[in-house]
Amino acid sequence: MYLGDVLQQPNLQWLPLCQSDTRGKDEAGKYMSILPRTAPSNIEGGIEQRKKRIQVNDPVAIREEGFEQYNKGDYNSAFELFSKAVKLGDADAHAGLADMYHNGKGVEKDKEKELYHLEEAAIGGNPTCRYHLGYYERNKERAVKHWAIAAAQGDDRSTKMLMDAFKDGDISKMDLAAALRAHQAAVDATKSPQREAAKRSLDHGQDLDSLKNKVCA
Repeated sequence: MYLGDVLQQPNLQWLPLCQSDTRGKDEAGKYMSILPRTAPSNIEGGIEQRKKRIQVNDPVAIREEGFEQYNKGDYNSAFELFSKAVKLGDADAHAGLADMYHNGKGVEKDKEKELYHLEEAAIGGNPTCRYHLGYYERNKERAVKHWAIAAAQGDDRSTKMLMDAFKDGDISKMDLAAALRAHQAAVDATKSPQREAAKRSLDHGQDLDSLKNKVCA
């Protein structure tokens, strides 16, 4: 299956970047945290409203509280909350568990469990986790497909990985152009201060728009 076909899959979820990668790189200088610095406590009325939602088993509210506890350093509570949210069907809670298994926060580091939760979150539409799956994937063709899907969901770092893959001859000009167009469409549809800040923080090595113009010409 060509990447152009991947981008046309009917079950592809066109989502904004769900989590911000702001806490830094690991010893390899590659893996950025999946979790945001602070929970989105102002959503739907703030912390008190979130508590009410938690009482009725709202999985999103439970996951948000997991973020809050994680950033406070209460990893046991975070793990319980993420696990509960996962059982209630929240895909992004898998991202929290993947982060914990990667960093060994509240649990023993476990690559197998980390990858499992990355996969579940990616299947649920989390582009950050999809990006990381591509990074871990040793098969270049599969890695490129992961990044193409993540780019189509608005993940900026995946466009950089695709451009690097193009330089290495691992993706055609046509497929790269399709991925960049899909990425731009996702970005245009999900403009937000968070996305703009994330974009400015990237080091693409060269002007992204310039390269897009060259590839898409």
